[in-house]
Amino acid sequence: MVFSKEKSEFYNDLTKTIRRHIVKMTNHAGSGHPGGSLSATELLSVLFFEHMNVDPNNPDWQDRDCFFLSKGHCTPVFYSVLAEKGFFPVEELMTFRDVDGRLHGHPCGEHIPGVDISSGSLGQGLSVANGVGLTAKLDGSNRRSYCMIGDGELQEGQIWEAAMTSAHYNLDNVCAIIDWNKIQLDDFVENVKGVKNLGDKFRAFGWHVVEIDGHDINAVNEAFKEAKRTKGKPTAILAHTVKGKGVSFMEDTHDWHGMAPNDEQLEIALKELA
Repeated sequence: MVFSKEKSEFYNDLTKTIRRHIVKMTNHAGSGHPGGSLSATELLSVLFFEHMNVDPNNPDWQDRDCFFLSKGHCTPVFYSVLAEKGFFPVEELMTFRDVDGRLHGHPCGEHIPGVDISSGSLGQGLSVANGVGLTAKLDGSNRRSYCMIGDGELQEGQIWEAAMTSAHYNLDNVCAIIDWNKIQLDDFVENVKGVKNLGDKFRAFGWHVVEIDGHDINAVNEAFKEAKRTKGKPTAILAHTVKGKGVSFMEDTHDWHGMAPNDEQLEIALKELA
């Protein structure tokens, strides 16, 4: 089902706003990870504003859905979505990576409302998502567990151990979101250690697989709906994305994996995101 004109305009405005936050935050800090944040913007926007059962006024609510940013370096998009959702003031985004601030380069679950786990060590998020999913099953709770994983992160063996666990326990309340932008720290993923045929891999591990354009808000929305409808097995959403999406000079290159735009580059980016 296609979003209404009004909802489509809402997400068009929201994703542009979040992308502007990303480039401004990293520029202000002089560091950060804009590339993989820009690629995940539609995915997290639709998840938090359309599907996550959360309450910004009660972020520790016991029966909330949980989200785990396994690729923990991509906090600019995560913090921006949380701020726009109302978990903390939007103005606080400009304290990103400040020594005395709480918006660290990697998320800290102890200090930031809406952050369910501290992360940054790659490969661990799906294991935690399984723990929440299994606990929900044992408690008879309807809460769901979502985990965003980078495609380079799939080179970590723990991801596949966790994938076996998800299927073994029939965790249909667990949804893995693969930000498949094809680029990692310093090269294309296929040049470092290839992760081809991801759909076949996850299916072989017992998962339901949905493969989409991760920048198509309607496709993203339908994928999350399908994940909720799927019973008896976990769902992996394989989202084809573009690293640096929305800023022409950042797109499809590893140069902007972990580099902040300077003032001149920020001005160009903001004009493109107007």
